[in-house]
Order: sequence, then C-alpha cells, then structure tokens
Amino acid sequence: MRVLGLDVGDRRIGIAVSDPLGLTAQRVSVLERRGMSRDLEAVQALAEQYGASAVVVGLPLTMRGERGVQAGKVTAFAEALRRRVAVPVEFVDERLTTVQGARALRETGASRRARKAAIDQVAAQLILQDFLDRRRQSEPR
Repeated sequence: MRVLGLDVGDRRIGIAVSDPLGLTAQRVSVLERRGMSRDLEAVQALAEQYGASAVVVGLPLTMRGERGVQAGKVTAFAEALRRRVAVPVEFVDERLTTVQGARALRETGASRRARKAAIDQVAAQLILQDFLDRRRQSEPR
C-alpha cells in the first residue's frame, strides 16, 4: 500500500513515495511544471507506476493556520488531480517542511547547488513521512 507524496510549487513538484508497507518515505524526483494538464498527467502516471493507494499533497498554510494565495493554487491542483486519479487525494499541513528540508540538507554538507536541486524532493519526503507517522499513530492497536 504505497502512498505518493507531493510538494506542489509554482515551478516544480517534489515527489516522494512510501515503501510498500507504508512506513517510510523516500525521495523520487522533481517535476518541472509544464502546465496543469501535463503536470496532472505526469503525477497520474507516477501514481499508477508505483501502484499508489493514495496521494498526499502538502498544503502551505500560513503560520497562523490560514489559507493564503499559494494554498489556493495547491488546492486547485489537488482538486483537478482528484478528477484524474482513482485513489484518495489528501492534504497535509506542510508548514516549515521546506525550512526543515533545507536545514537537513545543510547538515549533510551538500553544496548550495545540490541543496537547491533536492529541496523540493526533501519537502515531499517530509510531507509524506508526516502523513505516514500520523496514520500509524491513529491506527487501533
């Protein structure tokens, strides 16, 4: 039961996928945005390729927990994706995931160029891992 995680930005979409047991998130790639239809097609193909049982999209709320302009754009993308894929599309609060990802990459000693290339993937990985951890915590024991 794999889950696909997305960090949707204006220029790129970071992609992560869970392991088959749904315990850990791994970075996959970054999609350069090429228009809504092509972006949706690419994400749909990835969901099918990995046999995803759900897609998790990071929702960029403000620090006060409110929806701003970017959250509206991400919501529109997720709603369009819901019409394209046959699995649930869920949101996860992504506040600070980019900051956490940048910090983690800095701590690895990665160059500025390497960090810039990987940050969207790391953010997607953090979004997905948060979802997986919360789901595991809410499961009855």
